[in-house]
Amino acid sequence: ARGILMVMKSKNGTRRTIPLNATVYELLAAKQATTGALRGPVFTTPRGNELQVRYLVREFCEARDRAGIPDFRFHDMRHTFATRLVQRGVDLYKVQRLLGHKTSLMTQRYAHHSPESLRDGVNVLDELQPQRVSTNLAQGAVLSGVARASTLASS
Repeated sequence: ARGILMVMKSKNGTRRTIPLNATVYELLAAKQATTGALRGPVFTTPRGNELQVRYLVREFCEARDRAGIPDFRFHDMRHTFATRLVQRGVDLYKVQRLLGHKTSLMTQRYAHHSPESLRDGVNVLDELQPQRVSTNLAQGAVLSGVARASTLASS
């Protein structure tokens, strides 16, 4: 299927389908056009062997060092991916599925909300009721509480 990557054996031993965005799809299509292969490893070592994780991590570390980026691990890209999705409003179930987690508890480790996304969460309340009504109600409750407290204090 167009825009779907099939992972035959994932880290936990299961088969997964991963949707691809247009950018990644075009990158992989261009790579496929240079190799002509429809199956097999997409990326290989310079000698044409299947790319091992340790080789990929080593290349990543060298590129990171050349770019002068300190204290950034290969796995941090996964964390950043999940965090950016959550910050853009993607629900945790979709993030869980994209990461391949079996439970949402695993996803929670990656899904840190920024202060902005939390603010957006409470700003939704302004859309539910006119702002003036909710503000007046809140002020009335506070003033009523202050009046009661001062009455009790003077007794």
